[in-house]
Amino acid sequence: MGLRPIGRRDQAAWSRVRAVNRDWLLQWEATPPRDLGPPISFTAMVRGLSKQARAGTLLPFVVTYDGELVGQLTVGGITYGSLCSAHVGYWLDQRVAGRGVMPTAVALAVDHCFGVLQLHRIEVNIRPENTASLRVVEKLGFREEGLRRSFLHISGAWRDHRSFAMTAEEVPGGLLARWRATQRRR
Repeated sequence: MGLRPIGRRDQAAWSRVRAVNRDWLLQWEATPPRDLGPPISFTAMVRGLSKQARAGTLLPFVVTYDGELVGQLTVGGITYGSLCSAHVGYWLDQRVAGRGVMPTAVALAVDHCFGVLQLHRIEVNIRPENTASLRVVEKLGFREEGLRRSFLHISGAWRDHRSFAMTAEEVPGGLLARWRATQRRR
């Protein structure tokens, strides 16, 4: 399992995984609240993500499993100053769901944010119906903070989200180490 920056070279694999998982992912997909024309191309998406990464406001990753692209994880809204915070969003190929791939990916990203970027807080917002994503934050020990009404436009409508967070002080030895320790105890 690994994380690496998304790049143009990922277009074929990314498109293939998205196509195979279209129906599974569609219900969780962010959508614009008004028609903005045709969807942007993969190349334009990567260009936009890379621009935000260079500006220091976003980290766009692909998730790999056995060397194969199986998902995407984005650390967004990176803010410094008195906030020192970001949020994490992700999607995963249904074929590898339930194998600990996404909890491991999120733990790696959180450790990078707390260690390298010196952020203080990471947030994950999940639709109440998305049981697979809720299991990820549950497994990792994120703290639930409440419900955000009409938080994000998803699949054609404004949707509520449950909000979860974690601060650096809550995982002094790192989230990945804590996640691996819980897996060993099972």
